[in-house]
Amino acid sequence: MIMAEDKDVLRDVWFGRIPACFTLSPEETTEREAEPYYLLLPRVSYLTLVTDKVKKHFLRVMKAEDVEEMWFEYEGTPLKWYSIGLSSKSILISEFLDILTRNKTKILSKMNKFDQFWAMNRKLMEYPTDEGGFRYIPFRIYQTMSDRPFIQKLFRPVSPEGHTLTLGDLLKELFPAAIYEPKRFQVMIHGIEPLLETPIQWLSEHLSHPDNFLHISIIPAPSD
Repeated sequence: MIMAEDKDVLRDVWFGRIPACFTLSPEETTEREAEPYYLLLPRVSYLTLVTDKVKKHFLRVMKAEDVEEMWFEYEGTPLKWYSIGLSSKSILISEFLDILTRNKTKILSKMNKFDQFWAMNRKLMEYPTDEGGFRYIPFRIYQTMSDRPFIQKLFRPVSPEGHTLTLGDLLKELFPAAIYEPKRFQVMIHGIEPLLETPIQWLSEHLSHPDNFLHISIIPAPSD
């Protein structure tokens, strides 16, 4: 069986954009003032794919020989292989996982190739009808308040009794505080807070990143 069709959701995620402002470190020596560089970044893409654009912008005010290497920081934290859309409120790590992901990223670098990507990716998300979903859900849970990079564990989308499991079921097992202390935490996927009653299979099919992992961010709830 092929993954359930809901192209409106898939398209909204694919074409989602996040406004970003890049500024040069004040420690850098420039020939004149470096203006910020503004971009609308594809939510499903990676910062490394815009490195050349950002570098080209700031080289206008710097000498090429002064540029040895380049990296991104966010509020003093170095960023490495970041997926742009893990959360609209915080930036969290998502590494390229395997050669398959890198191949699909070539398509991502030519944005708007939605149909081409899903024609290929749909074949990777097939599962037998009698299983009711993937054998295991590929996911990672990230916590901004922890030094632990992420939580990852085998998790089936259907219980041994045949019941459909939800996002809430996943969190009860791996991060129960998000369920029992909802005022302290927000659970975000692609910058939105899905209902805990949402089937984890549906989320995996429709809100996964191009690496086919469902990246879940748990962040402190707003204090106001």
